[in-house]
Amino acid sequence: MSTQRLRNEDYRDYSSTDVSPEESPSETLNNFSSSGSYQRFGESNSTTWFQTLIHLLKGNIGTGLLGLPLAVKNAGILMGPLSLLVMGLVAVHCMGILVKCAHHFCHRLNKPFVDYGDTVMYGLEASPSSWLRNHAHWGRHIVDFFLIVTQLGFCCVYFVFLADNFKQVIEAANVTTNNCHSNETVILTPTMDSRLYMLTFLPFLVLLVFIRNLRVLSIFSLLANISMLVSLVMIYQFIVQEIPDPTHLPLVASWKTYPLFFGTAIFAFEGIGMAVPVG
Repeated sequence: MSTQRLRNEDYRDYSSTDVSPEESPSETLNNFSSSGSYQRFGESNSTTWFQTLIHLLKGNIGTGLLGLPLAVKNAGILMGPLSLLVMGLVAVHCMGILVKCAHHFCHRLNKPFVDYGDTVMYGLEASPSSWLRNHAHWGRHIVDFFLIVTQLGFCCVYFVFLADNFKQVIEAANVTTNNCHSNETVILTPTMDSRLYMLTFLPFLVLLVFIRNLRVLSIFSLLANISMLVSLVMIYQFIVQEIPDPTHLPLVASWKTYPLFFGTAIFAFEGIGMAVPVG
C-alpha cells in the first residue's frame, strides 16, 4: 500500500496511515496510544497539555459531585464506593478507546478532525459484518441523537442549579435577622422566581456558547475549577463537623434503590462529551 507522510516543522513525521496486511487494526490503534504521537492536521493553535487537563477536570467534575453522597446512600456505604470505582474505570477505559479510534481515522483518512458520529460510522464501515457496513450511517444518527440528549440534560441541570443557587444567595443577602443560629430567614423584599434568573443568565450563556476556540475557553475553565475547588473545601469543612457514626449505616443498601445510585453516579461522569474535542 502507498504511504503518506506529513513533513512540516510544526508537526511530527507520521508513518503510514494505511493498515498493512500484516498489521491488524487493533495493533494500529495501539501505535497511536503513545504520548505525543498525535496532533490534528492543520491546527497550529491546539491546546497545551495543561489546558487540556483543565478542560478535562471541568468536564468531568461538576454539580454531579454534590449528588454523590445521595448516590452512596442508595447503594450502601461499601457498595457505593466500590461501584463508583468500577464505573470510573469503565468510563476512563471507554474514553481512551474512543480517542484512539478518532485518532486512527484522522490518520487513515487524512482528515483534520472526526467527531463522535464520524468515528462510529467509520468504525462500522470497517466492520467484518456486511449488515453493519450497510447501516453505518445509522450509527452516526444514533450517537448524535444520544449525545444531544445527554448534553441537553446536563446543561439543563446546570441552568437550574445556577439559577437556584444565585436566588438563594440574593435571598440570604436581604435577611433582616442577625441570628446566625436560627434556620429561619426573614426576606426584606419579595423573592423573584427562579425562571426570571434563568432568563437573565440566558444571553450570557448564549454568547459563551459561540466561543469555539478551546484555548480561549481554557481561561473560563480555569476560573471555574478554582471556584469549584474553593466551594468544595468550604462544603466539606461544613460536612465533617459533627459527622454521625458511619458504623450504623448499611454496607449494602436495598437493590430497589440501586438504580437511583446508578443514575446519580452516571450524571457525575459527564465528561464523555469532552473526550474527542480535547483529545
